[in-house]
Amino acid sequence: MPLLGFFRRTPPIREVAELAAFIDEQSAYLVQRYIYDYTNARAGPYTKSLLARPDYREAVERSRWKAYPLGLAMVAEMVDGVLYPQAGDDRRTIVEPLRALVLGVFDRYDVPAALGPTVWEAARNELAVKLDQIGTHPPKRVTDIPELYVERYFNLMPFDKELLTNDVPTTRSYLRLNLTHLRDELVKRIDAADMTAKLRIG
Repeated sequence: MPLLGFFRRTPPIREVAELAAFIDEQSAYLVQRYIYDYTNARAGPYTKSLLARPDYREAVERSRWKAYPLGLAMVAEMVDGVLYPQAGDDRRTIVEPLRALVLGVFDRYDVPAALGPTVWEAARNELAVKLDQIGTHPPKRVTDIPELYVERYFNLMPFDKELLTNDVPTTRSYLRLNLTHLRDELVKRIDAADMTAKLRIG
């Protein structure tokens, strides 16, 4: 999974493979940045020493891999919202190839040692369900997309639960803001009609 690879390059996204790379990189960024930002906010001057502890590094590794499928689901739904106006009468012609594309991104990665095969397979199955559900309702506003995921994502923060305060509202604001930026960036870089045609061809 890319580590904090956000907007480092801004060329046009013309090919399906480039869209897949965008989804991969930005999903990783979306969920990873806050893990480190939240660590810094909670630990303050002790952040560096905390991150030097092997047990905490392992906890971060678990958190970021568990969060990655949530990032894929959110970014996929955002992409669907950008492409939706091109769907015409049959939205499945966008949703189904987008689902296959995102699952292909997930499948690029070997089973993370921090999770193990059972947890990783369950995460993939859940992601597949979430991607299927995108086509069952009209596209959401981009600021509404994180609502389904925010509490679960926040609970993945690598701190003992008794040490967590109620920072879900802050987490929600972070996801909303950054997913909106991602949408705006995608709109600038993509020809939605052309990409929709390429996704339909497969």
